[in-house]
Amino acid sequence: MQETVRLAWVDAAKGISILLVVMMYAAYNTGEYTGGVGFLHYIIGFATPFRMPEFFLISGLFLSQVIDRPFLRFADRRVVHYLYFYILWVAIMIGLKVGIYDADPIGTVRGIGFALIQPYGVLWFVYLLALFGLVTKLLYDSAVPAWVTLPVAIALQLWSPHSESYILTQFAAYFVFFYLGYLAAPAVLALVDRAQHNPAAASIGLVVWALINGLLVFSPGYVVEPVGMQMGLAALPGLHFLLAVIGTLALCVAAGLAVQFRFMAWLTWLGKHSLVVYLFFTIPMSLSRALALKSGIIADIGIISTFVMVASIASSVILYGLIQLTSIGKFLFERPRWAHLPASRPAVGVGPATDRQASAAKS
Repeated sequence: MQETVRLAWVDAAKGISILLVVMMYAAYNTGEYTGGVGFLHYIIGFATPFRMPEFFLISGLFLSQVIDRPFLRFADRRVVHYLYFYILWVAIMIGLKVGIYDADPIGTVRGIGFALIQPYGVLWFVYLLALFGLVTKLLYDSAVPAWVTLPVAIALQLWSPHSESYILTQFAAYFVFFYLGYLAAPAVLALVDRAQHNPAAASIGLVVWALINGLLVFSPGYVVEPVGMQMGLAALPGLHFLLAVIGTLALCVAAGLAVQFRFMAWLTWLGKHSLVVYLFFTIPMSLSRALALKSGIIADIGIISTFVMVASIASSVILYGLIQLTSIGKFLFERPRWAHLPASRPAVGVGPATDRQASAAKS
């Protein structure tokens, strides 16, 4: 029973994360074309310290269960798994934008090739998940102790270099959170378990955290822009890192409390299918934003941004449902047998549902 609850809150935490990610892109996409800000900009501003760190920490939580596997078997689940979806969706997005819209087939090939060394658009997250898994495995197999790796990872995050290489910039910014998820998994699981058994105290703690986080983010010097957020005191390197860790733990606790209510089951479902949303949501986003702005029915930027966010998520869910119903296009969200490394390919005859569960459990 405990295992079920634990997995439920992890999925709910992923659900919160994907909501925040889509919300950010919806608000900034709308802000870019209108030049204004809405209430979603302030919600995203509040979440700035922990929005992406939480996603990476959650992704590293169960790495310890697979880190000691033979290299190829590990790589299949934690590296090739993500690279398959990254390359596939890079080809789809660049093909639509450059190949079809710009009618530039040579530019399409060039763009796909460049995306292999420089993460493309919103898909940088999927790219880095593969890279983080690979680096952590190499460190483990090389017997590099955590007391060496963790301080270096923290130092990189505090330094936050803005390199011409997007990989280096994002690696420095977020690897520490993935590695912390890997190292501190037992402590995080214990914290959420304690919160679930003491919901009143946990709720009070969340309120106190929210007040402190909000005061630091919106302290003097903050600026909410149409496409971006300049935090106040929360932008200070050491404090930013601390708020990221605390905010990530707070979201885990909030997810642990949320799953105790049946009406929040949708959040768990969304978290289980967060990769589906993450891969597809940018395609309907521009269309829904253009529709909302051209219709002229809604004038408020916050409401337009909310419409764009809901439409983007709903479109992803609808597409996934149609694929499940028709069995056409399953390769878009489920890795086919040929895309596994030979030693890790599912046995022929394994049912789709069973194969998906095994893949999800080991990924």
